[in-house]
Amino acid sequence: MSKNSFNRRQFLASSRALIPLPFLESFMSGPTAAAAVASEPAKRMVFLGMGFGVTQSTWFPDVNSVGTDYTLPEGLKPLARHKGDFSVIQNLYHQYSRGGHSGSTFWLTGANQYGVPGKSFHNTVSVDQVAAAQFGLKTRFSSLQLSGKKLEGAGSGHGPGLSLAWDHSGKPMPAYESANATFHKLFSNDNSPLEEQKARMAEERSVLDTVLADARAVRRRTNQSDHEKLDEYLESIRDIERRITKEEGWLGVPRIQPDKPVKEPGDSLNGIEEIRVMYDLMAAALQVDATRVITYRMPADTLLQSLGASETAHLTSHYSERGGERKTISQKRDRQHSIMLAEFFDKLKASTEPDGTTIFDNSTITFGSNINSMHTLINCPTLVAGGGSGIRQGQHLVMKNSRTPLCNLWLTLLQGSGIQADSFGDSTGPIEGLFG
Repeated sequence: MSKNSFNRRQFLASSRALIPLPFLESFMSGPTAAAAVASEPAKRMVFLGMGFGVTQSTWFPDVNSVGTDYTLPEGLKPLARHKGDFSVIQNLYHQYSRGGHSGSTFWLTGANQYGVPGKSFHNTVSVDQVAAAQFGLKTRFSSLQLSGKKLEGAGSGHGPGLSLAWDHSGKPMPAYESANATFHKLFSNDNSPLEEQKARMAEERSVLDTVLADARAVRRRTNQSDHEKLDEYLESIRDIERRITKEEGWLGVPRIQPDKPVKEPGDSLNGIEEIRVMYDLMAAALQVDATRVITYRMPADTLLQSLGASETAHLTSHYSERGGERKTISQKRDRQHSIMLAEFFDKLKASTEPDGTTIFDNSTITFGSNINSMHTLINCPTLVAGGGSGIRQGQHLVMKNSRTPLCNLWLTLLQGSGIQADSFGDSTGPIEGLFG
């Protein structure tokens, strides 16, 4: 078969996986190629949570300077070359956030921790997983959850769970905590025989079937108060089943390598180095369409350590606006985050799509936290970049209502990305000021 007579359906059958391939320009010509190039590129969403807030006086733009003609504050100046491609939004918050140490736990959900009577902890689905339910149908990984390393013995200050992502049952989703593990998940192929891989999957299914049968038998002998706990357990097993089914569909399909191969990272990366490599891996994952939804709970303590700080991120967030070492290191952290974020944007802008746009043009990248600083939970630091949601970028927007739900932003980004959603969390409607 010649290259130009490539049959896409036949390739899928020979791969033993009924899944859509990413666009392969080298195998297309004539009207087919023109139609493919003209097709709309995939939408992506990336959520970057920095955890412990920012330095209020030097990260937020002046509230009296709104629109496109605003001055970048010191904390955001490293992003100057991208000023027209991101927006800063003020006066967003989560009305149910009551704990100053849970900025990552409810950032993407907006849930009420005490929303279920008799329970001391409750969460709901995160916005990334709402997006993944649609965007993840055609990719190897429905979503990718990443998390930074912690200093040994240090409290995370992020609440339960290792990632920003929470499934549709409100349970925390596991995250990859090292760049090395992330690299192998994304780009290392299983070279064992296909039949051996299938056998491993079959064994996993067999184990799950036994566990499900046992759990159902136990449920028949328990009272009503225990049914809910067992139902949650059964749902977690079903989640594993769905993951296995997804993986089975990709058996025998090699992982695509990025245009510029990413070098395998070591296990000893921390702080600045760790974040930079994670950004490289995220950019590569989006380029090869391994996933279209990513969350990254960024390391806080190790980042400060790599900046020469002697205190934890929690203590640093309790800086004094009058000055001092804590404020100095807080400002250094803000600038370093902006430096690395600008580099990430550079990478996404350098990666082109078949229609001539870039991955940045078709992505929505949100950088922020549920915490402002210290234990302040109003005016959540929020920066949104990229063209994936169709919002008007390059502006500083200050919401008139100082208690505007952060979930209004999540709803806006979902709808702008083409995802059917009438509401999300405690949203009251989309943020109209972000459009046209």
